[in-house]
Amino acid sequence: MKKLTSLVSTLDNLLRSDKITDYAGAMNGLQLENSGRITRIIAAVDACEKVILESAAVKGTLLIVHHGIFWKGVERISGPLYRKISVALSADLAIYSSHLPLDLHPQLGNNIQLSLALGIRSVRPALEYKGQAMGLLGTIKPLKRQQFAKLLSKVTGTVVHFSPGGPETIRTVLVVTGSAGGEVIRAAELGVDAFVTGEGPHWSYIAAEERGVNLFYGGHYATETFGVKALAAHLSKQCGLPWSFIDHPTGL
Repeated sequence: MKKLTSLVSTLDNLLRSDKITDYAGAMNGLQLENSGRITRIIAAVDACEKVILESAAVKGTLLIVHHGIFWKGVERISGPLYRKISVALSADLAIYSSHLPLDLHPQLGNNIQLSLALGIRSVRPALEYKGQAMGLLGTIKPLKRQQFAKLLSKVTGTVVHFSPGGPETIRTVLVVTGSAGGEVIRAAELGVDAFVTGEGPHWSYIAAEERGVNLFYGGHYATETFGVKALAAHLSKQCGLPWSFIDHPTGL
């Protein structure tokens, strides 16, 4: 067993949660504590009811997620939220959430982990948001669009959709995991051949065509499995607790 306070302190320091500007509704860090003792670590993308029910099978679990149980600020604890909290409390389940701090982490984050999996080299921070870089820009061994789409599909385990607006051969790539398709115009202004994200609004497909950039939609869920896995594995190595990943894909 390990103390929850020690694990939370390790995670907070590692992710620099207090230094990263996030969306107003995100509550980064410990969202629900337990009695204080942790026996194992579970990683998942979303703190949805099915994930919480599965995590609750073993008492004293620390569930690390990218999308937590709280997103709307103060809200009524009823319906699904009540059921999730009730199950968690009964099972002595602790829940820790990390949104943008995990996306942006230079070693364990979604952006860098996906970039490494795609073989992107010489990455540098790009695409500023509130004084911080939201994505990573780098180079790859030249690939045709279809080849790159197949590579992304293999890496994410999903069917990749893309707007073929840019050059046939891809050499420079911008990666911003999640739902960053709405940033396609700014991505095109960076002069990259390809912009990889999870999903985007309808108009982003046409904007990519008109702005001359290849826009690849790898799936919001699929592009954000990398960070929680890397984080849980890292914490497991540090503290000696076993970890596993609960896969609950949305297909989006």
